This record gives sequence, structure tokens and C-alpha cells, in this order.
Amino acid sequence: MPLVVVGSVALDSVETPTEKREDLLGGSGAYFSYAASFFTPVRLVGVVGEDWPQQHTELLNSRNIDTTGLQVVPGAKTFRWSGKYHRNMNDRDTLDVQLNVMNQFDPVLPEVYTRCKFLFLANDPPTLQLKVLRQCPGAMLTMADTMDLWINSQRDELMELLKHIDGMVLNDSEAKLLTGDDNMVRAGRRVCEMGPQFVVIKKGEHGAMFFSKHETYVMPAFPTADVVDPTGAGDSFAGGMMGYLAEKGNFEPKTLKEAMAYGTLAASFTVEDFSLDRLQQIDRPDIELRMEQYRRMLSF
Repeated sequence: MPLVVVGSVALDSVETPTEKREDLLGGSGAYFSYAASFFTPVRLVGVVGEDWPQQHTELLNSRNIDTTGLQVVPGAKTFRWSGKYHRNMNDRDTLDVQLNVMNQFDPVLPEVYTRCKFLFLANDPPTLQLKVLRQCPGAMLTMADTMDLWINSQRDELMELLKHIDGMVLNDSEAKLLTGDDNMVRAGRRVCEMGPQFVVIKKGEHGAMFFSKHETYVMPAFPTADVVDPTGAGDSFAGGMMGYLAEKGNFEPKTLKEAMAYGTLAASFTVEDFSLDRLQQIDRPDIELRMEQYRRMLSF
């Protein structure tokens, strides 16, 4: 089934201990869309400026990603992010953020998008996420992401959003901030009590944790020896997970567990190169091959 994602599309500048790259295709919506496209058709909603390279749109279109919902604002500049990773490749410093056209982002979904059954609200202000959610009243599965900025500045709006979505994806530091609890098991369960049917807490190289009313389990990360650029790994995880759920057309417990595994593998490919470069080198059979290795790794 087609999947709609609303999120940022950006131009990134990334510095690692060994290399520096400028003007890379980035943004939560871009990473999510590309990862999800291995499993299902994707409809992307976002906004860019006049400086947006057309080849980036062509790349997304080549992956069966419908960019009808990607607005181009004349005279405006695209959202830009710049970051520098520490030697351990886990920690990073944000060097610069230029919201630019994101300050004007007020998405009105194309009519065909509003009939979607699967909707992902990528990392945007909760006020915007709520507005999008109201445009898709017939969605069968709705999931959202968030960040520390919105937890601190729009907490009430975020709490309202949590009452109306099926699933929440966030990282461990965000879960701690949202719940005030440093214990991940308690934090995950407390987020569930805020409204979602299930919650996924991303833990980077330590995998991810799943929480619902009836289940709690941990999915390990896939061992990746060569981490080149971790940017977008969490968004790729969410894209792989949601893309698989849309492909299967349900979010039953077994499907959710499989979807988390596919999300883990999508992230493992993403970190092996800058931007979407590694994902451009693979296709579904490559993911399935890694899935066979992952299944063997989990057998004991």
C-alpha cells in the first residue's frame, strides 16, 4: 500500500574524523522515503527552496517516490544542517542550522494523499504534525517521530499528538526527556501510557526496544564494521520499518517484529556511506541477503 510521509528535506554538510562533505541530500523525509521505497510506493510531502538541485528530486522519483507533495518556494532557500562527528562516530556537534524555507512550511496534502492508509509524521513541530494528522482521518496506521526541541518547547502539543497516533518512534535521550525516567524499560512503558499503541526507542549501535501493552523486546543492531556517516540512520530505520508494515498491510505483533528487523537493516546500510550513497548501491535482494545473516545471528 502507498505510504505518505511528511518531513524535512534538506541540504546537509557533514564532517567526520576522516572526511568532509558539503550540500548532501538530507532531511528526515528524504532518508525515510528512500528506505521505505524498498518495500512500498512512497508519497513525500516537504518543502524546499529555489536552490534545491533538480537531480535530488529525480533521484527520489527514480525510487518510486511521488514528489507531487514536495513544494518549491520561489526565492527561498532550502533548510540546511551542518554537523561534525566525534571520533567514536556516536556523538556529534551541530555546527549550524538554517531553517530557511522550513519557517514557511504549512503542508496541505494533495487530495489523493489524504486517503492514505499509512501515514508517518517525521520530525516536525507537533502543531504541524497534528495539522497533517487531521487531513488523513481514514489512515489505518499513523506513526510519528519527535526530538528534544519539541519536547521542551511544544510539550502540550506533543502530549495531544500522542493521544491520536498508533505508534511513536524516538531515541533513548528523547524518551528520558519526555518521561523524566532514565530507565528505558520504564520510560518506554510510560510513553505507551501517554496514548500510542506501541513505542519504539532507538538506541543507535545498541539496537532498538519495542513496547506495547502486551510485549516488550529488544532488537539488536546489525554489526557494521565500517561506519562512514551515521546521519539519517534513525530516519532510515523508521522508513524501513514503516515501509514493510505498509507492504504487508497490517501491524500485527509478528509483522511489527519483522518490520523492526527490516528497519534495523535499512539503517545498517545507510551508515556505510554519506547521505543516500550506500542505499543507491543496493536493492531489495541485498536487504534480504542481510536479513538471512541477521536471522542466523539471532539464532541460538
